[in-house]
Amino acid sequence: MSRKRYSVAFLAGHGIGAEVTAQASRLAAAAARMHGFVLDDEHLPFGSDAFVRYGNPFPPSSRRAVASASAVLVPADDEGAVEALQAELDLRAVIVRVRVDEKSQVTLIAPLDDAGAAWTVDRTFEIAHHSRARVTLVRAADDVRRLAAAAALEADGIQFERMGLGDAVRRLVESPGSLDVVLCRLDDVATAAEVAGCTSTTRVAAWGRVGPQSPGVFGPTHGAAIEIAGQGVADPRSMLLAAALMLGEGLGERAAAETLAGAVARTPSEQSTAEVGDRVLAELPQGLRFEFGGAVA
Repeated sequence: MSRKRYSVAFLAGHGIGAEVTAQASRLAAAAARMHGFVLDDEHLPFGSDAFVRYGNPFPPSSRRAVASASAVLVPADDEGAVEALQAELDLRAVIVRVRVDEKSQVTLIAPLDDAGAAWTVDRTFEIAHHSRARVTLVRAADDVRRLAAAAALEADGIQFERMGLGDAVRRLVESPGSLDVVLCRLDDVATAAEVAGCTSTTRVAAWGRVGPQSPGVFGPTHGAAIEIAGQGVADPRSMLLAAALMLGEGLGERAAAETLAGAVARTPSEQSTAEVGDRVLAELPQGLRFEFGGAVA
């Protein structure tokens, strides 16, 4: 029986991009094999590296490959690069996932513009359905509030609450496990994610931009970190969580996403880039580590 296949466009860029992308590529592939599907990687020229080589930060060949991919992974939270991708794709919402511990995570979601409001609300309740069945509405626009209230009436088994931004931030810091999926405004996502991710060294965050038709774009919350590039000391966990977010919210393979994200949450950061990757691989569930008599690694 043939297995489902997905194409993933990896845009390594510059700085630590190649290092963290290598770990994301191998760990996402391992999680995919464990869950019975295949990821076909395509590593594409992009960003300053592409500009040096081709005189264009987003060459036509990379544009074509991105448009036909199932999902896209970028290795740095580069606003210019993300805007270039967003201009090419039909993206409606931004998602930030904060992994609190092995069994707990918080998802922040907001529409990228007014046109994406209805789709974002539907996606919010879909994510909650596959998570802990709780949606918290925080300081959203009027149309989003109306749409969310209507969706809550029809969403069986989903707990719906409204909360002010100050209370939501306090919960993110003090008891993030009490939140599940937070629907908010675009300008609140980054602030809330930074607060949630910086209060503990064990927390890891990643982001994605998704839409109904185009491939989603996913990446870590760190930048290119040029000052440590090539030293093998970059922490790849945010990029690995971005890969997990891609598996779940980009490809719909939520079991594989949870397998990878849980392993990332169990892995400390005080190691080299490669050692973190090796440790995450070792943390993958032993019962899934073999298929057809052979090791997945």
